[in-house]
Amino acid sequence: MIAGVGTTWYTWLEQGRDVRPSTEVLTALCQALRLDPAEKRHLFTLAGRQQPERRRIVPAKVEGPLLHMLNSLHLQPAYVVGPRWDVLAWNAGAVAIFGDYGLLEGDARNIVHGMFTDPRRRQLLVDWERLARATLAAFRAENAKYVGDPDFERLISLMTHSSPEFRAWWPQRDVTHRLSGLKHIRHPIAGAMVFEHMSLSIDDGSDMKLIVYTPLADQDTIAKLRTLLDEGRSG
Repeated sequence: MIAGVGTTWYTWLEQGRDVRPSTEVLTALCQALRLDPAEKRHLFTLAGRQQPERRRIVPAKVEGPLLHMLNSLHLQPAYVVGPRWDVLAWNAGAVAIFGDYGLLEGDARNIVHGMFTDPRRRQLLVDWERLARATLAAFRAENAKYVGDPDFERLISLMTHSSPEFRAWWPQRDVTHRLSGLKHIRHPIAGAMVFEHMSLSIDDGSDMKLIVYTPLADQDTIAKLRTLLDEGRSG
């Protein structure tokens, strides 16, 4: 009754008969049964339906176990980003390579904002334009579910006014999905460095991701990173 569906039809649904519920009916059932996000995803998966994705960005919190894992990656620069790609937590390796995110506030701690407006980031990244285009395309693909969210739209507006490259490339609507790749760094202290990076999703419904950079033997990157960490320097 609460979901607005018939008893017989609901019984058939529970029995797994071929009743093919719509997205709207499944959503009503989720509300009636007071399902949590994990249970809701499971119901939509069982029904063979795509769960409605558009939603509001909510503040994400990096819990203790994730922080402990982040800080245990001694020779792997890493950071955690939220749904809008705001950097929420980072380790000493990330500070050594990318600078101290603790010195940044608000939108300045956002990955896309830093990529397009921070002169230091342009100098740091070899082949900046290719990486910036790829970052923008991945950002669009991963955040389509948040279109219309006020914080998301505010960031897009800010970037449109702040960066001529963003202003030119965003309307092109390129999308890509990249989980890994190589990143060549031109560090102001250590010089040329090469990292393999990987994006790992945190499976708690928060849309947070752990981004890990693994130093490669090329350009003596491992030894250079160890020296930077030992000396407590950042570029």
